[in-house]
Amino acid sequence: MDSRRLLRTTAVALASAGLILSGCSGGSDAAAPRGTAQGRSAPSAAPEALKEFYAQKLKWRDCGVEGFQCATLRAPLDYAKPDGEEIELAVSRVRATGPGKRIGSLLVNPGGPGGSAVGYLQAYAGIGYPAPVRARYDMVAVDPRGVARSEPVECLTGPQMDAYTQVDQTPDDAAETDALSAAFKDFAAGCAKRSGKVLPHVSTVETARDMDVLRAVLGDERLSYVGASYGTFLGATYAELFPDRVGRLVLDGAMDPSLPALDLNRDQTAGFETAFRAFAADCVGRPDCPLGTGSVPAAGEALKKFFRAVDAEPLPTGESRKLGESLATTGVIAAMYDEGAWPQLREALAQAKGGRGAGLLALADSYYEREPDGEYANLMAANAAVNCLDLPAAYRGPADAAKAVPSFEKASPVFGRGLAWAALNCTYWPSPATGRPHRITAEGAAPILVVGTTRDPATPYKWAESLAAQLSSGTLLTYEGDGHTAYGRGSDCVDTAINTYLLEGTPPRDGKRCS
Repeated sequence: MDSRRLLRTTAVALASAGLILSGCSGGSDAAAPRGTAQGRSAPSAAPEALKEFYAQKLKWRDCGVEGFQCATLRAPLDYAKPDGEEIELAVSRVRATGPGKRIGSLLVNPGGPGGSAVGYLQAYAGIGYPAPVRARYDMVAVDPRGVARSEPVECLTGPQMDAYTQVDQTPDDAAETDALSAAFKDFAAGCAKRSGKVLPHVSTVETARDMDVLRAVLGDERLSYVGASYGTFLGATYAELFPDRVGRLVLDGAMDPSLPALDLNRDQTAGFETAFRAFAADCVGRPDCPLGTGSVPAAGEALKKFFRAVDAEPLPTGESRKLGESLATTGVIAAMYDEGAWPQLREALAQAKGGRGAGLLALADSYYEREPDGEYANLMAANAAVNCLDLPAAYRGPADAAKAVPSFEKASPVFGRGLAWAALNCTYWPSPATGRPHRITAEGAAPILVVGTTRDPATPYKWAESLAAQLSSGTLLTYEGDGHTAYGRGSDCVDTAINTYLLEGTPPRDGKRCS
């Protein structure tokens, strides 16, 4: 795995191959502006140097996907040099369906970093969000800079990515450690060679500033937004930069912006362990569980034994790639995002027990967004590019990673060793980090709804608790359950609370719990 801060919704993690990624281009009509919220002052005006961007008109055209329109948004490549080069960002929308008075635009982001918001909108949010929400909002998405159709970061070719994803991430000796370091260095060098212009300018802060330009261009005085997973960090960053422009913000599957990279990676490792234990508890109660019918710890030992076995002798998959430990681990982790994938994981593990690795390879490919033709979406490239700009690297070199292994193994006996070494990727990044860990309070912002799932694998529940406490207007909604994120995943309690907030502006009471 490339980076452990690969945070995205279940829809992106497990159904990425089905995303509809249509070309977006320019026609005309911007959304009508909303009135100023009662009892609140109007947001501050755009800076003089950026007025050209804030005053632009989007030219909307049919996307080629029924019901959706697309356009291109211009933004400065470098906000410190607004008169310099520009970057073009892909935008898509589906208009409010009615009945009821239109509230405005609702921007959505599925996480990643690196997930295509346009693809998510067209494949899921624009048709799958609750009908009352779609009735009263124009559903809108913009692919963040460096992602998908917004001048994507590119690093490796398809065959190079195949090799990269198979590198041993649990090195047993100096030669394997050197090989892993070389893989990360080659990945970083490929990004610098193929995307050197955009690479220093794909931070979350810059993407949040792009969102404010889009808000203004759409005609909304304040931003309404649903961000999932990494999208919560993006939303919180927006609130920090533009507190007076916050409308109704839902941050689902929250990140904690106050943590350094090492702590984020280690906490997420513990989250995957929690999710695995839930899977194992369900599995061992079944007579056909491929990890045995004993205890949860015994199931964990069985999985570790399997990982060691495929590290020593990879399994055939029916194609040229074999299933080694790295791809097998990725396949298991992919299924941790959603309990709905547990049957598929049980079947894949049973197949592997019988000597065939195709099932786990398919899960790993869904995680990496690898297409059947061997090409990859730019998810992994964008993920590293954003993460490595947002925070200083977890380690200074391999020696630091080796020292961290015991603490990661304590966090997760099953996944800890591999995920400790995966955090080495930003060590060799060619663009220096521009962000630092810090608390986000967003003083003066309207109420912000933070949602956390108690057994979330990718964004541990304590992160949601922390973010809600940091935000001066944060309200915490808890889903007691499994899987990554909560909205639209089967809890009427969660969905009703979020829908009420989006439609009426009234958040649930702080601390409300749902199951």
